[in-house]
Amino acid sequence: MTYVIGSDCIDVLDRSCIEVCPVDCIYIGDRRSYINANECIDCGACEVECPVSAVFVDRKARKDPELGEFLADSVAFFELPLPGRDEALGDPGGSQKLGPVGVDTPFTADYSA
Repeated sequence: MTYVIGSDCIDVLDRSCIEVCPVDCIYIGDRRSYINANECIDCGACEVECPVSAVFVDRKARKDPELGEFLADSVAFFELPLPGRDEALGDPGGSQKLGPVGVDTPFTADYSA
């Protein structure tokens, strides 16, 4: 199990979840943040801290097609090359080390509620 950040984070980027993450696995795109499932330890600190309830557990996304799009998009953020980049991010080992990515997946970049 891991956590996913959904549509309620788009254009909000409160970042309180980042401050409480003990393993630094929440990365900043342009319009929203993304949790690296390979680095997440499933502690749930981000879920309770999020002021807009944008964070949810991945098993919930597997049951809801709309949330499932955000799960797939989170995977794509790390596994596919992002616009303007030649290689995928992969598992950078911490968002503070990498810094803000400054770009989103095409799904998030084009998303409108």
